[in-house]
Amino acid sequence: MLDQKELNELSVGDEFTMFLIVTKSELKTAINGKSFLNLELRDKSLALPSKVWDNAEDYAKKLKEGTIIKVVGQIEDFKGALQIKIGKITTAKESDGVKPEDFLPRSTRQLNEMLDELSKVISSIKNPYLSQLIKIILSNEKLEQYSKAPAGKGWHHAYIHGLLEHTLEIIRVCKLMCSIHPKLKRDLLITGALLHDFGKTEELTYDSVFDYSDKGKLIGHIMIGALEVEKAAALIQNFPEDLKDQLIHLILSHQGKLEFASPVEPRTLEAIVLYQADELSAKTNAYKYAIEADKNKGGRWTRFLPLANTALYIPDENSDSQK
Repeated sequence: MLDQKELNELSVGDEFTMFLIVTKSELKTAINGKSFLNLELRDKSLALPSKVWDNAEDYAKKLKEGTIIKVVGQIEDFKGALQIKIGKITTAKESDGVKPEDFLPRSTRQLNEMLDELSKVISSIKNPYLSQLIKIILSNEKLEQYSKAPAGKGWHHAYIHGLLEHTLEIIRVCKLMCSIHPKLKRDLLITGALLHDFGKTEELTYDSVFDYSDKGKLIGHIMIGALEVEKAAALIQNFPEDLKDQLIHLILSHQGKLEFASPVEPRTLEAIVLYQADELSAKTNAYKYAIEADKNKGGRWTRFLPLANTALYIPDENSDSQK
């Protein structure tokens, strides 16, 4: 295991020597016509932009996405955002004993704890058709992928086991809503929550860097999940057509708006609950990590977050009002 200080512990002006992984590498041309290499470098805690100005073409051949490098550099502020100023950069050697998984962020929750919670949720589904369906889909290799995958490339729960963590958060919200509104079809809602992002197991790649697979780019996680339900339901004798349609509707509508890539908008009670539960889990997680990423830069506000359309306030953790 890699033993070094983490990027999110560093502040503006701090110098460092550490191993990082390249998660973005783009050869670009500046206004003056000179080529430069636009990089994103990360460790488990944080991803930061950086640039190589000298010998950019040569470095572009060596610094591909997924390449592990040793950087001597400094944290600096550029227009209110942290970035890495590179002093020296070399590619890691096998003898350095570092591997891509050392740089992938991971859930702070214990995997065994989450798998136990998942097992209890699955066991609580009493509808025989939905129970069979979920056990067909979440089994063997597919369960391994489901429990390892991130929930996103960068916005929310973007770390190993993030999909499982995100799903369990949503299920807790859905259970609460079922206790408040008993008319909700609990088993249908919980099954929809379990499968709403199942397609991300194939939409995303997560061995060395988080990115979109060819299948993910061509089809997307929503359709991948819907097709998986269609395929599994076909294996179950006399699976009710209306139940299947309602479950697929939960998957298709869970992003809430057509402009947010949902093929349809929520049109059942269960669908509107799932959409709002998904929003609550995703945005709370994304905002929390945005604040965490920027809290050491010295200001009271994060950088502007395009997906949130705002900057976020960073409270003083030591103030009396926070106790």
